[in-house]
Amino acid sequence: MKVGLVQYSPIWENPKESIKILDNLIKSTNLIDVSLLIFPEMSLTGFTMNSKLFAEEMDGISYTYFMQLSKKLKKHIFAGIIERDEKEIFNSLIHFDEKGLITNRYRKIHPFSLANENKNYIAGNETIITKIDKIKFGLSICYDLRFPELYRQYGKNRADVLVNIANWPITRISHWDLLLKARAIENQSFMIGVNRFGNDPFLKYPGHSLAINPKGETINCNLTESISIVEIDIEQVTSLREKLPFLNDMKLIK
Repeated sequence: MKVGLVQYSPIWENPKESIKILDNLIKSTNLIDVSLLIFPEMSLTGFTMNSKLFAEEMDGISYTYFMQLSKKLKKHIFAGIIERDEKEIFNSLIHFDEKGLITNRYRKIHPFSLANENKNYIAGNETIITKIDKIKFGLSICYDLRFPELYRQYGKNRADVLVNIANWPITRISHWDLLLKARAIENQSFMIGVNRFGNDPFLKYPGHSLAINPKGETINCNLTESISIVEIDIEQVTSLREKLPFLNDMKLIK
């Protein structure tokens, strides 16, 4: 399976202008053989704490855009959306299938308290594994990466690919690199991290979207505003887990 990692600089709190950038980026990239496109956290707004202003129900601009895009391109999409569910607001990763339908949704379990995200978004409480062509993807968002117990649940349930979408700043990018690699190694899975690029009013973001194989080897590191395409060979996961059955020996994860 080929996966497109969409690394770009959204226009701060301006979904309409962000869509224009994405449309141009997508038009300029050969996506013929790509099955899945992954966008960064809060894909069209940047990491805003104005959650009440940008929270969306199903008829919102982000939902509408990604539904139409996945249907038009006939590709699966993982996108970050500020999701409103009645009175509650979540920082979510939504899986749209190639027909534009919502297949699954993951709500960020660990809001980033240092930025008061926990005061503006409700914490999710469910791990989510979604499937594409029998490949199992374990979903997560940004700060979740610092909590390995989440990913051990995915490892216990034999997720093939772990995904993290993020707005991870340049000041801590070395942590991003190391933690993504650790999550891949300890769970014997592919690890894909898609980070935003550019600046918002508060921080600078270097991109550094990564794809790491189950051995912990980096197979992609993107340093520009672009869509990088990586190939995921699930046989690598299967053969490594058979050769080194470490996951069978977990004791504390139920």
